[in-house]
Amino acid sequence: MIKNIIIDWSGVINDNTKNFYQVVLTIFRNHGIDPISFEEFRQHWQQPYMLFYNKYIPDLTHELEQKEYRSAIEKQPLPNAYPGISEILKVAKQQGKVIIILSSDFNEHIKKEILRYDLNDVFTDIYSNVHDKSLVIKQITEKYNFKLNETIFIGDTRHEVESGKSAAVQTAAVTWGIDPESKLKTARPDYIIHNIEELKSLINDN
Repeated sequence: MIKNIIIDWSGVINDNTKNFYQVVLTIFRNHGIDPISFEEFRQHWQQPYMLFYNKYIPDLTHELEQKEYRSAIEKQPLPNAYPGISEILKVAKQQGKVIIILSSDFNEHIKKEILRYDLNDVFTDIYSNVHDKSLVIKQITEKYNFKLNETIFIGDTRHEVESGKSAAVQTAAVTWGIDPESKLKTARPDYIIHNIEELKSLINDN
């Protein structure tokens, strides 16, 4: 039984993949890089995310990327929660599950969206602005003394699956985020989630 849920924010809870693609194009434009298609972005996205940017912009520093990202994301429309996910998370919380966010997003953005998505008091902790999730997930399991076979990491990228595996927890990948299903399968997650009903079956007790 799953008792502990570590979950990514962007592309899993909030439905912002296309917004994020526009941010990437803005950063490319800032550096004179030709735009790439949405499908190319999904196929070539890599984490930790500076690996992706430095393929196209070798001299881009993490500090400058953060500055340009913050400026660009503020100009995007406010992202909605993925339909149905708020209700599933609230039920999981009511069932006594521990839910922790592990995200690259800025803390202030996540907290504003928690309010907008009516998810107050659902999350035990928030780990935000994380560049390499493989370096943090084990800290979470140790801090909260999670039993690994009762813990799952839910993300939308191959990196998140690999990070979960590095910490010996179960892994689930949703197909509505950045990485397409074909790419997610190469990381061999324990579960591939195609829709909200499959996620509900996975994390809500019947």
